[in-house]
Amino acid sequence: MITIEINHFDLRQIAGSGQCFRMVPCDPNRSQTAYRVISSGHFLIVEQHGEEVTFHCPDEDYPFWHHYFDLNTDYGAFLSSVKKRDHYLQNAANAGSGIRILNQDAWEMIITFIISQQRTIPKIREAVENLSRLYGEEKHCTFPGGKTVVYFSFPTPAQLKKASLEDLQSLKLGYRARYIHRICLDADNGTLDLNRLSAMGYRDAMEYLSGFYGIGTKVANCICLFGLHHIEAFPVDTWIQQILTNHYYRKKYDALPKSRLYETMVQENFGKYKGYAGVMQQYIFYYERTVLHGRSS
Repeated sequence: MITIEINHFDLRQIAGSGQCFRMVPCDPNRSQTAYRVISSGHFLIVEQHGEEVTFHCPDEDYPFWHHYFDLNTDYGAFLSSVKKRDHYLQNAANAGSGIRILNQDAWEMIITFIISQQRTIPKIREAVENLSRLYGEEKHCTFPGGKTVVYFSFPTPAQLKKASLEDLQSLKLGYRARYIHRICLDADNGTLDLNRLSAMGYRDAMEYLSGFYGIGTKVANCICLFGLHHIEAFPVDTWIQQILTNHYYRKKYDALPKSRLYETMVQENFGKYKGYAGVMQQYIFYYERTVLHGRSS
């Protein structure tokens, strides 16, 4: 058990920011100050009281979680860089000032965000847990006092390729089952090289990912932001489209074809946050969805 003080860190905001699906409240019926987190075969219970955060995990696992929560990055610098004339982003950054971009496993994010297409967050979470339970490895974490937690790691490409297309379809994945089945074959035969992908910069990673069946621009950006930690990535989903239209649309955009509209709006309004526009994306996504529309899951 390790307890530290962290600025600009809020478990509830991180869990509600749409980037992770294996971070859930320990007791959803009570104040959400403690969460269970599973990532890359590791298990954590983390709780927060004010700026004091306690990590309940084996001591040797703490460096993994320190990196996972991006604790070496100064998010105060991101917050202070928000332009004062952008009142919407100012409000969003203030509301989500505890969000951090997590360092998550690229393979898990590939499958997770393929699943995410046209699905709600509870349905994404359910699908991820089902895949882990059926095809991942059963693991045990023992805490001081002798309590043991049983959990399942997210399946590796070798583990998940054992699932047939019919098996995946039985999990109510719909058309996404074909995408997952194909990407597993690509990972198994080396067409998808995860080591090569992890070494790529943002632009190269986007081009590479977009060449695979079932991965479009939005999903590729999510993988880049949440699985490769390219924090300049700026995924545009229906929530972000709504935000851009309601708060950043100007008359000059009337002349743009829809295929270029949102890309242009993102570049002109968030390109000034060069190298970390994805942090701003998380602020506005969280603010619009959770604060203004009251969606918590």
